[in-house]
Amino acid sequence: MPFRPFSLLPLVGALLLGGCALAPVDDTPPPQTITPAEFDAGISRVVAEISGQCSTNQRLMADNAAQNSMMTADIREVGSQLRSLRSQVEALDSRSHQPRPVVSQCQPAVEGLANKELLGRSEWIGLPTVGTYINARIASGANTSILSASEITNFERDGESWVRFKLGLNDDDEVVDSVRSDWIEAPIEREATLTQESGEETRPVVSLLMTLGPIREQVDFILSDRPSDDFPVMLGRRFLMDIAVVDVSQNNLHKRPEFNAGE
Repeated sequence: MPFRPFSLLPLVGALLLGGCALAPVDDTPPPQTITPAEFDAGISRVVAEISGQCSTNQRLMADNAAQNSMMTADIREVGSQLRSLRSQVEALDSRSHQPRPVVSQCQPAVEGLANKELLGRSEWIGLPTVGTYINARIASGANTSILSASEITNFERDGESWVRFKLGLNDDDEVVDSVRSDWIEAPIEREATLTQESGEETRPVVSLLMTLGPIREQVDFILSDRPSDDFPVMLGRRFLMDIAVVDVSQNNLHKRPEFNAGE
């Protein structure tokens, strides 16, 4: 058979087309281009972020500098205090090495007590003209002695001022039973002003013979209502003057005087 070149052309074209179909094809889209405005905006954002970080760093540095300054001042203050303490310690140490003055002991002054009677904070006293013993509080802070009295009545006898009264007693007060409710009469020596919670009051003063241990004295008593928590008799410093001293840590250093019920 004779050779026909034109009959091969379709075959060659088909092979070429198949080869083209088998070659890989790049489907990646091309990069998008940005506009100048978008580029400027991006640069501005970067610059703003960097500026913000710089401002934050500057604030932190300023805060650190302030703290360092305060710490330095505190350290200087502590150093100053330490130096001051060191100076004080040195001064005290130098004083401790100085010779101490020798103080001679003084002998207690006992001459003024030689002729005085020692009394406790409370003592039994006797009232011979009344006929009873009674418990008294020794009150060196008070000026005048006080006798608790009730039903105080002033009257006149032979042109003189007298007073009639009863002892102001509580149920637990110890006295001679026969005089517990007796009337007592005595001339009024003078009148005294007492300051009480209700105000100032004028009260009669009577002079009664009183015994306390070896002491036997005429004592002026103000007749007064008795405070509920006090003794029926209070002896003031006028009585104590020159004859007695008080030891407030003791009570009843002297025996209770005795009276017969019929006296």
